[in-house]
Amino acid sequence: MVTDSISDFLIQLKNGNRVKRESVTLPASNLKLATAEALVKTGYLKSVTRKGKKVKKFLTCELVYLDGEPKITQIKRVSRPSRRVYFKAGDIKPVRQGFGKLFLSTPKGIMTGEEARKAKLGGEALFEIF
Repeated sequence: MVTDSISDFLIQLKNGNRVKRESVTLPASNLKLATAEALVKTGYLKSVTRKGKKVKKFLTCELVYLDGEPKITQIKRVSRPSRRVYFKAGDIKPVRQGFGKLFLSTPKGIMTGEEARKAKLGGEALFEIF
């Protein structure tokens, strides 16, 4: 049983990238779908589709490769079930001198650190990706 669904989602994406898969299929949830759509918007995934009916729903995420190398090189989970990390809008800093992204769960949904800072929103830091 998985207690941290976001970590499981991120690890499946990272493992799919490492073995050069075209796409990754995993169980669906609204939080995973919102996170995947934010990754599509920032260019770390090509597309996300939701498949299935009733109880058995799945997400299919198409991965992005640049010159045969995966775009996602590293993912770091910031907030875990045992330790939640929150940021105010003024405390959000660039990740890896602007080469990475911080994803936050805000009252307006899942968004990157730059979007949250512009909207003057804080929230729970989910993960960093670069």
